Formats: sequence, C-alpha cells, structure tokens
Amino acid sequence: MLQNIGDKLKGMSGSGGGHRWIGYLILGALILVFVAWGPYAAVDLSFNQSGYAAKVNGEEVSAEEVNDAWRRRLPQLMQSFGGQLSEEQRTQYQQQLLESSILALSAHQHARKVGFRVSDAQVAQAYHEEQAFQVEGKFSAQAARSRLASVGMTQQQYESDLRKSLLTGQLERAIGSTDFLTSADSRRLLALLDEERELRFAMLQPEAYSASATVEPAAIEAWYKAHAEDFAVPESVRLDYAELTLADVAAAVVVPEDKLRERYEKDKARFMQPETRQASHILIAVDDATSDAKAAAQAKEIYGKLKAGGDFAALAKEFSKDTVSAEKGGDLGWAGREVYVKEFADRLFAMQSGEISEPVKTQFGYHIIRLDGVRAEAGRSFDDVRVELTQTLSNELAATEFAQREDQLQERLEQGGSNLDQLTREFGLRRGTVEHFERGAGGLPLGSDAELNRMVFSDTVVGQHRIGGPVQLGEDRITVFQAQDHKPASQKPLDQVRDGIISELKREQGAVAALAAAEAAAARLKAGEAFDAVAASLKAKAEPARFVARSAPDLPVELRDAAFALPRPTDGKPQVQALKLEGGTVALLQVTGSRVKEFSDNPQLQQLRTQRELQRYSVRDLDAYLADVVAKSKVRKNPQVFQQ
Repeated sequence: MLQNIGDKLKGMSGSGGGHRWIGYLILGALILVFVAWGPYAAVDLSFNQSGYAAKVNGEEVSAEEVNDAWRRRLPQLMQSFGGQLSEEQRTQYQQQLLESSILALSAHQHARKVGFRVSDAQVAQAYHEEQAFQVEGKFSAQAARSRLASVGMTQQQYESDLRKSLLTGQLERAIGSTDFLTSADSRRLLALLDEERELRFAMLQPEAYSASATVEPAAIEAWYKAHAEDFAVPESVRLDYAELTLADVAAAVVVPEDKLRERYEKDKARFMQPETRQASHILIAVDDATSDAKAAAQAKEIYGKLKAGGDFAALAKEFSKDTVSAEKGGDLGWAGREVYVKEFADRLFAMQSGEISEPVKTQFGYHIIRLDGVRAEAGRSFDDVRVELTQTLSNELAATEFAQREDQLQERLEQGGSNLDQLTREFGLRRGTVEHFERGAGGLPLGSDAELNRMVFSDTVVGQHRIGGPVQLGEDRITVFQAQDHKPASQKPLDQVRDGIISELKREQGAVAALAAAEAAAARLKAGEAFDAVAASLKAKAEPARFVARSAPDLPVELRDAAFALPRPTDGKPQVQALKLEGGTVALLQVTGSRVKEFSDNPQLQQLRTQRELQRYSVRDLDAYLADVVAKSKVRKNPQVFQQ
C-alpha cells in the first residue's frame, strides 16, 4: 500500500497488478491525485463542490473529494475509449467511484469499531520509511515537503490518509490470516489446479448455416428501432480555433541580466547550503514489547558502557533497533537539521565533534547520539545558480505575460468585430482545426472539456456564428474558436445500415441453426459414434485430441471453462457438450480423459504455490467481508454529486 503511494509521489503512472485492490480504495481520491494525466489532460467537468457525496453511518464522504477524484479519472477513461465516453459509460464509472469511496469509509469505520488502532509512532515510522521521501537511502524532510507540495498536500493531510491506510490494512491482514490449508488440503488444491483434460472439438460457423435464412422487412425495422443508439450520429461541427499556451509565451521570454542579479541578491539565503552533520546513534525503541521505563533503563546502561570505553559500533550492532544503521555501526551519514525529529536535531546540533550524548527521547524511543563530523554552511555563487535563476524568472515572466494576454483577449472579444486571423496576429496565437468536434466527446487536440463543449454548441457560437471563448484548458492553455459546418444530432437512415442489419439477423439465425446442429451431433456422440465421422457430417474440422491445462491460452475461454466444468470421464465414456461462444460461433466439445502432473518434490515450491492460491482466496474473502460491512451500514448517497 505504502509503496503504491510512493510510486505516485514519484510521478509514476499505472498501478502494478500485484497490488491488492483494497489498497486503492483506502486512500480514495488521494491515490487518484497522483495518476499521470496523459494526452487528455485538458478534460474537465463542472462539478457540484458543495455538500457530501455520501454518508456512511452519519459520517460524510466529501463531494469535493469525490469530484476531484473523478476529474482526474476522466482523462484516463477518455484515453482508453479513444476520446469518446457515452453518458451510460460516464454514469457507470462515476457510480463505481462513489461506491469505492463508500467502501473505503465503511472499511475504515469497521476497523475502528472492532478495535484496531494505529499509534502516532506507527504513523511516524511509516512516514519516515516512505520510499518517495528517501534521499540516498535516508529520510529527507525536504524531499517529503517537496513531494507533497507537488501534489498539493500538506504533511497533516498525508499523515491523516496514511493513518487510515494503516488502520484498514490491519483489518485486511486479519481477514487474510484466517485463510489456511492443511498439508492434505494443499495437495488436493494443487492437484485440482494441475489437472489437464484431454479434449477434441469442432467449430461450427454461423455463416455456414445462414445461407437459407430469410429476413422479413418487419424484422429489419424492429432491429433498427431496438438498436437506435447504435445508429445515432451526435451533433458536431468543424471547429476552427486559435490557442495560446504558456510554453509558447515562455519560448519568447528573455530575462535581462540585471533582473537575474537583482533576484540573486534578494534570494541569496536560498542558495546557502545549510550546515550538515555526520551522526551515529543507538536506538532503544519503545513499543508493545518494551515499556518506556525499560527502554530508558537499557539506554542508560548502554551509555554507561560507552563512557567506560565501550565500542560504539559494536554496541549499535548488538542493541540498536534501527536495523538499517545498526549494520553500519549506527552510522546515519551526513544530513541537515531538517532530516531529524526536533528532539534529536536539537541535541545533535548542540554537540561538539566526537561527543557522545546521554539518552535523548523522541517519538521512536531513546537515542544515544555520537557526532562524527561537521560541514559548515556554504553558499553558491551567482554563476553557479545562473541557469536555475534564469529558468525561475523566465517561468514567472511567462506566467505574468500569459495572464495579461488572457485578460486582453477577453476584453478584445467583448468589443467584437474580430476574426480568428486578426486575433492570432494580435495575440501571438497558434491556429488549428478540429475536423470533427462532437457534442460530449469533443475532439483532439482540444479534448472534451465540459466548458468548451458547452460553449461550442451554444447558440452564440453555433446559431450566431460568433467567436467563442476564451476557454481555459488546464492551467497553461487557453483557446478561442469558431464553429463551421454545423451538423445537428441525427440517426443514420435505415437504407444506409440495412445491409448490415440483414447480415446481423442472418448471422443470428445461423447461430441458432448451428447450435441445433451441434446439439444433435452431441447426441450422436453420446450414442457412441466416432468424433471424426460426426464432425465430417457437419463439414467441420475435427481438432485432434490433446491434453490442455486450465490456463491454456490458445483456446476460447468459454470452451476451456466448459471442458473443466464437465464431470471427469469415467469407464472410458467421454463427456460431450454443445455450446455457443462469443460472437455466435458454436463448438462441439468432447472430453475424453483427465490427468494430473506429478508433484514437484520441492516443498518450498509447493508452499509458494499454496500461498499464492491462498492470497486469491483472501481477496475473495475480503470482498465478501467488506460487502457485508457495507450492507449493514446506513448509507445515504447524494444523487446530484456529479453534475453533468
């Protein structure tokens, strides 16, 4: 779970398949914040930002949080569906997101109810162990602040969600720990998984049985009406546009030398390298197994040994609970004050080189600190930071110029009397055309921004042929536009799709006839006829007999599942079935044998496989358990949480 958060903090997209699904639900919108937006980043919606999305046992799921999560999820969906998302699909995924948020809160509430707790020390430890906050293998407070700031979070917000994650993780592990198998059960499970079935099959194509099919005009009309949405043509325009991007503005910015030097003098303190110190420590942790008093006494005893000439590195390896530094004799390396918790930092930065401190208490326990070295504060010269300063000032000047042009462009449009070519020259815009811009789906490269969609198909733009905009597409891009070649929403005429409908109806009839033929053939096989002879009478190719595993990738899923769903053949009597596959193809299936591969003598391999299967069962159990938790909760949803 924490690794998944760390991946997002590092800017990584995707969600590795090895992570448990519950991990994504626990932090809800937090995780979605970190997902890479991809080429549809301009997509946005106008959301209901007030009230609640749902209430679970009186506790609210924030509408703002859910809408924010949807805004970040939508570009991924648009990319997956080729830039188009129907209203039905949109509603489906919005409801999935809402249900996930409800499930996450329900799980968190239930974990609290049954007595799971997360201490401040556990949160602090997880926070400091987060991989995204490590620099050269050590926690960096500066890196943590930077990572969190990059996704718009504070430390308090992150720790709050982290606490929820740890709490629900305890519940998940508790449920998973109830899954176990005896040695005999394990062998039976592996035998079942390793089973192979010998089968033969023949495929019957609907086209071979549809030649004599007849299609009545009434059937064509009925199909056309029943599948009207398949023939819908959305309202569309050809959209001429002109856009301004922050990148285009920045490319033309030149930063004067005097401005660079002025900023350097102003921010000189920022370019100072703060003092760093090399420290070693021995940590005696306070946890469930060690009380505060016991830890304090042990730390004091170790300090006494050090004062008597004891070897610091040896004692660290023997007693320190910080296992990473203990292996290196307690060495923590070079770091600034901000890396350490306050109590530790205050003592370390008051010490003299070579000094060993008395035990210092922090939230982690008792530390005995040794100062091994000091590097004084040092500054960076103007030449050292010239490139960095230039980039900073260039970005600032470009942002100011971008905002000014946006305001000026708005004023110019309000005055009227301009065309896109004039605006392009006056404001340094970039021209383009979307040949097919659809209501709802929009069109690349502008995407499907909700406000853009609303304005493009407004009476002002479509009816009065005026220039629309400016519309902001993200934080660094604005566009103005003019609609051409408006085409109202319509439906493809029947004559245009008649041939396709006839083909589909004939294929359906052919599939019915093929299934009937396969069922009759199955009866002949059960009566003892040879498979080759029956297949030949159907003019179908009889595949040779072979053994296949449950995971055989070269068979249709329905055929493979059916082969293992049939009873095992006994007394040399095969099992037979006729079944319809996806797309209308029909299979005649005969299972003639069953076998199980020999077990590996490697007990570690058997245990690994058993554990993997138990993990699958744990997911199933967790699904069922949490579904029951939600079912017993009092849930109230806000039907207006997503504004279309």
